Amino acid sequence: MTQPVLPPDSAASPALPAAAADVAAHLPVMRDEIVAALAPRAGGCYVDGTFGEGGYSRAIAAAADCQVWGLDRDPRAAAFAARLGRETQGRVEFVAGCFGAMEPLLRERHVVTVDGVVLDLGVSSPQIDQAERGFSFRLDGPLDMRMGDDGPTAADAVNTLPEAELARILWELGDERFSRRIARAIVETRLTTPYQRTLQLAETVRRVVPRSRDGIDPATRTFQALRIHVNDELGELDRGLAAAERLLAPGGRLVVVSFHSLEDRRVKSFLRQRALVAPAPSRHAPQADGPAREPSFRLITQKPAVPGALELSTNPRARSARLRVAERTTAHAWPHEVAA
Repeated sequence: MTQPVLPPDSAASPALPAAAADVAAHLPVMRDEIVAALAPRAGGCYVDGTFGEGGYSRAIAAAADCQVWGLDRDPRAAAFAARLGRETQGRVEFVAGCFGAMEPLLRERHVVTVDGVVLDLGVSSPQIDQAERGFSFRLDGPLDMRMGDDGPTAADAVNTLPEAELARILWELGDERFSRRIARAIVETRLTTPYQRTLQLAETVRRVVPRSRDGIDPATRTFQALRIHVNDELGELDRGLAAAERLLAPGGRLVVVSFHSLEDRRVKSFLRQRALVAPAPSRHAPQADGPAREPSFRLITQKPAVPGALELSTNPRARSARLRVAERTTAHAWPHEVAA
């Protein structure tokens, strides 16, 4: 029987083991709603594609006698996973890697089908709060922004990319209307002083972008755009959604939490496409002919669920969270090249 997503602040939340009080204070956004949407069952197999400190994995394992595979590109997550694995007698296992590669990573462990996938997109609060990770424009640290330990850093990007490419990144990934002005200032400054620290970049942005009336720091969009670029977050999301489609068994649930419009639009488009819920066609445009496909997902949430007032009062960072849920049908997965 289909279980609906619980409304925000619902009292029906899974009981956590006593050891939960002893974990890090980070509370995953919309944890109870996510577990209710996933509807874990005994004997099931679930993927927490963004393990972090293990909050979702812990709650899933507490809700049913099931197996949970936690993936994370951040090697620091392994320590949390080892502890949780011991607490759950091995029902939570950690896999180092990106969720976009969940299919081959799980296949190596002889897992070819799962009953649920959870993706919590973006950067986590603990990562932001650690100055040495380089995500924060309020804390001074190395201009890094990598969620893992490999690949170019944000400093590499701002010190080497052409001005036009920097402006494009800021515009497309940060919706920054002053993108050209910021890119020009960055290029002019790096001629004499290469960027190495977060506050150095933040001050450059604040110098050329007026402070908004809503009090949002002028550097917010620039840091968001660079973080998304450095970690290829949108490409990773596309790969992760397609991988989940191939891995999920009929009746399995895909649960995704996004935190800005770029992510949410991508998730919405993918799920509506796969559920054959097309936008209303224009009366001026001819109907497009394409291959007949069976819907591979059924939408559980027609509109995204949002955090309730109680959660927002204790965790203001949850204010932009949007939760979408879909259930896998018996149809074959669509070819990846038709992904939105």
